[in-house]
Amino acid sequence: MQDAQQIIDTAHEMADAARAAILPHFRADHLATDNKRPADFDPVTEADRAAERAMRDVLARRRPQDAILGEEYGATEGRSGLTWILDPIDGTRAFICGAASWGVLIGLSDGTGIRYGLIDQPYTKERFEGGLGRARLSMAEGGRPLAVRKGIALSQASLMSTFPEIGTPDEAAAFRRVAERVRLTRYGLDCYAYALLALGQIDLVIEAGLQSYDIAGPLAVVEAAGGVVTDWQGGPAMHGGQVIAAATADLHRQALDLLNG
Repeated sequence: MQDAQQIIDTAHEMADAARAAILPHFRADHLATDNKRPADFDPVTEADRAAERAMRDVLARRRPQDAILGEEYGATEGRSGLTWILDPIDGTRAFICGAASWGVLIGLSDGTGIRYGLIDQPYTKERFEGGLGRARLSMAEGGRPLAVRKGIALSQASLMSTFPEIGTPDEAAAFRRVAERVRLTRYGLDCYAYALLALGQIDLVIEAGLQSYDIAGPLAVVEAAGGVVTDWQGGPAMHGGQVIAAATADLHRQALDLLNG
């Protein structure tokens, strides 16, 4: 992209703005929470809304020509062919519990794929960046390149997912076929699991029922670190649904075979 540096600078400014909007609410004594899905529990807080407003303000000033798709405020049309896909707090359940496994997700689509993304954890000050020639973790004390780990057999792999009751009964059964073959399965880290995959700490993330704003940023980060991200049929994952992220093509193939019986 000709304006790659401006895109990168804009994404970091958005992440900084979201941090400033969110942190006063994290572990606060009184955090008001609304439920977006009365039949279940899909929480949203003022921190979610304030963070997305802050990111949209940055885009209105720096890149008004770009479209936006955000979890809290929906779609805004653009004319550049680029769309920013925003999840102001991925992991709101963790956020309201005071657990630092949530994150701010920023992804950039050109209509054919996700070209750049960030996973930002404001409380720990960790920012995972991928795309446009970058694959890096930035921290308060410095930074390091991102790279998935290689050479791990499925029987020695570590697998993560957000919910143990993943998806439909058929999806849950498919997930169990993989979980029964790996060394370790852990739950509940939301977007942070993809960050750990890109950092070379785990090997697989398998989820279902995702929206595009849940996966756009993580997809870019994992792929930039050398991983593979698809749907459960091996197709594009940018629109969400059933998603598998793997450190290597071999692990990806073996897990896909198990998911599909």
